[in-house]
Amino acid sequence: MPADALFDQLDPVLTRWTMGGQAVGLAPSAWTNVLGSGESSEAELRLLALTGQYLGLCVAPTPATALTAVSDIPPLTLPLVPSALAPLARRCLKALKESNGQRDLITLLAARGYAMHPADWMPSRHDDSVPEAYAPWRDWAEGQAGMAAPSQSAHDELNEANWGDWWPAARRMALSQIRLRDPARATALLAAKAAGEGAEARLRLVECLLPGLSEGDVPYLESLSTDRAPKIKALAASLLARLGRGTGTGEDAAELAGFFEVKTKGLLRRTRILGARPIKTPAQRSRRDALFAQVDFGGFAVALGVSADDLVTLWPFGDDAHADYRFAVFAEQSASAPIIEALYTRLMTESTIDVPVILALKPRLDAAQCSALAGRLLGAKGCSFGTALSIIGAGAERDGLIETQAGKALLNAASGETDVTSEMRALALMASQAGARASIDRLVRAGLTESDPRFDLLRLNAALNHSGVNA
Repeated sequence: MPADALFDQLDPVLTRWTMGGQAVGLAPSAWTNVLGSGESSEAELRLLALTGQYLGLCVAPTPATALTAVSDIPPLTLPLVPSALAPLARRCLKALKESNGQRDLITLLAARGYAMHPADWMPSRHDDSVPEAYAPWRDWAEGQAGMAAPSQSAHDELNEANWGDWWPAARRMALSQIRLRDPARATALLAAKAAGEGAEARLRLVECLLPGLSEGDVPYLESLSTDRAPKIKALAASLLARLGRGTGTGEDAAELAGFFEVKTKGLLRRTRILGARPIKTPAQRSRRDALFAQVDFGGFAVALGVSADDLVTLWPFGDDAHADYRFAVFAEQSASAPIIEALYTRLMTESTIDVPVILALKPRLDAAQCSALAGRLLGAKGCSFGTALSIIGAGAERDGLIETQAGKALLNAASGETDVTSEMRALALMASQAGARASIDRLVRAGLTESDPRFDLLRLNAALNHSGVNA
């Protein structure tokens, strides 16, 4: 019997099974002898076996839409995780269900010189948070999303003539590298070519100006004040404010200053302090928050009658946690680099570190500053590895984490009934290879069994060194 005819005769059989009944009486005639004439239950099982084999071998589903061939996934400069460790890496990736957690694992692997297999993980075309080594895969995803392909592969350095030969992620990475070597040339490239890109791409390209921001960028940033995309105009205004080219005082700055007052205290030594006027209604709080988003740092200082440096010194950290956070966001967006350095210095001298304030200021801090802040946190009672991870990020390669106050807290919790899964993962993402091995040893001695699946990420960390060879 032809396969198509047999498939048609199976239709009532499948329908009957879907309804929950027996279908041996509806079996194809070609199978009658095979099914036999014994008990119906035996015949039903034979029918089920034959049907399953036929559908598995002879039937292929018809695609809902036309199929199109896709290009090969491009290779990366990083080798894939060694095959012996690939199952462990996949298990860790699956356990980190949130996308941020998976990116942290990808970052850790990249720090050790490895990439995940594309069948296990692929970045989206808009995912700027993954390591730069994944730019070819992001561009491949861009191509699958329907974007027109560049006219040729880009092998030379990015310039005005070959701008269109580069895929977006690779172009942004190349522009960032030029910015580090020759800031003025990167700005000139943006001025010449960025206007032809879409709003989302333009925003990512303008963000390349963040490293090495200088007076030479002012003309281009001022030209963006008429950009058709609100986010780009806001970013340009923020960068100009960092260069002392903010909107000045104005009514908004004066209104924001009205929520605070500069006072003096002390009888002999007259010390100036900045105090917040009482907030009487939720509407006032909302208005103050809105003004923080509209006014630049320098303009606020002028409206208060103090210098920007004085504002850093006078701000009353600790009096109002919400206001402290808004002030940090405000400074991150529009304060100059020296002011950010002064804020960092002050925060390092405070008796306690306000984590929300640090996280708000983090985009303006360098790796060394974040590492120092995380070190203070890890040495303080009550700090967690998860908090430290949010500051220094995955792949920090820190030794001795298990010996910190956060490590001692983890060891105490591991010996009890407390769930330590998230803390063990955060520890594994930050630890060096030696630190991961030491942590496993201490946690086992604290009472955890070596086969505990919560050790997976620590085991993966401990098994990978920096030379791309399985340790």
